[in-house]
Amino acid sequence: MEENSGDDQLFIPQVADDRKPKIGMKFASLDDAFSYYNQYAREAGFSARMSNSKKQKMTNEVVWKKFVCFKEGHTDELRWMKHVKDAQPKQERARGEVRTGCKSKISIVKEQTGPNWVVSTFMEIHNHPLSTPSKVHLLRSHRNVSVSKKALIQQFSEANVPICQQMRLLEIEYGGPEHVGCTEKDIRNCEKILRDEQKGIDAETLIEFFAAEKDKCSAFFFDYETDSDNRFSRCFWADPVSRMTNSVFGDVVVFDTTYNTNKYGMIFAPFVGVNNHHQTIVFGCGFLSDEKTESFVWLFNKFIEAMPKGAPNVIITDQDPAMTKAIAQVFPQVVHRYCLWHILNKFSDKLNPVTFRDYYQSIKNVIQNSTTPNEFDKSWEDVIKCANLEKNDWLLLMYELRQKWVPAYCNHVFCAGISSSQRSESSHAFFKKYVSNKNSLMDFITRFNRALRHQRHNELVADHIDLNECPKIKSKRPMETQMVKVYTKKKNG
Repeated sequence: MEENSGDDQLFIPQVADDRKPKIGMKFASLDDAFSYYNQYAREAGFSARMSNSKKQKMTNEVVWKKFVCFKEGHTDELRWMKHVKDAQPKQERARGEVRTGCKSKISIVKEQTGPNWVVSTFMEIHNHPLSTPSKVHLLRSHRNVSVSKKALIQQFSEANVPICQQMRLLEIEYGGPEHVGCTEKDIRNCEKILRDEQKGIDAETLIEFFAAEKDKCSAFFFDYETDSDNRFSRCFWADPVSRMTNSVFGDVVVFDTTYNTNKYGMIFAPFVGVNNHHQTIVFGCGFLSDEKTESFVWLFNKFIEAMPKGAPNVIITDQDPAMTKAIAQVFPQVVHRYCLWHILNKFSDKLNPVTFRDYYQSIKNVIQNSTTPNEFDKSWEDVIKCANLEKNDWLLLMYELRQKWVPAYCNHVFCAGISSSQRSESSHAFFKKYVSNKNSLMDFITRFNRALRHQRHNELVADHIDLNECPKIKSKRPMETQMVKVYTKKKNG
């Protein structure tokens, strides 16, 4: 270290001479030259960056380039230049001063008669302290998210591993934060860049993906539509496994929509059912830009087109008016049931607190335990009269709609043990473990498919248990023992 005639101190990097750039040194390319200078900068304890260049007027080819210390220039000057360029000042991020007017640099010039680049200037003295080896990995030019790390980060992201945990895993893999080669902030920026790359092309990428799936397997079904401005507005897809599953278990379908699965606010609309293990299964899925009747009509028609079984025998939904209207139009012969769970939950809002406290259990008992329509009608009239609720508008409306939600009116129809859209809501909850409102459409599909694989693996586990275990006898009565023998014989035969 040396001192000049002024107040500033000068700092000379402690690097072996054979590792320093020298005037006359040759490189095959600009990248090779910067790589060499950046490696020197790492050993010296500073960060390097590319600076000015000159081009040949006739060919517009770069013939001179300068690499400098990251503290070259002055912050105030840079801000002024940025404001002039942008015409209007912008709010600056609060951060410490970095630039000190450091003169350390290297210049390289293109040979006139050869392909090489030659070092023409080298200044190694700095006007600021240099980083120690324990801190040099934090300098900008020595941090890099490599191709392999980007692939790993993408996999972590698909598995919903938070960035802070991604960093911990990388630290374990590489033996400490100083050996990872990047910081947590770099990983966040990398993920943001990956998301930004999808802007404007996400819908096209999704359509291309579905088309590729169709090319790989003709049994894959998908269709989509755009609006009057040629913007992606809705789609439906079903893979071969879902379509085959529908042919076996498609008698009863539960349909509901949910939000917050992607960053565009597209509405996720899955069609689900249950299998022989009473596990939730997916028949097909849609994306909608709105919940208008015409959107549901389009989606339901695509469902019928895709499914081998066609329309189901029963469809269970909430009380959405647009959905109800679309079902009446597309599924006129299908039994449409409203979700009993949703209706029961509304009683606390539709009744005053005292009436709810005193009579809800009695009303609920009438709804759930009436065995015939006549029994329900009589019991309902009695309990409503007892509670002085004869003029409650909501209860009057629900009574008019009783054939759509009261079990006594639906017991004659096979519903696979489902009485509410909770089956669909539990499916939403399951998939939301994998997706979020930050996902692009392609991010969603990647994560959704992984969730679907997990769901189907659970079905394989249940099949495996059925194959290798006999049902446990609870009562030890002869009839139960006989039924276990019949089940085992049928299973093995």
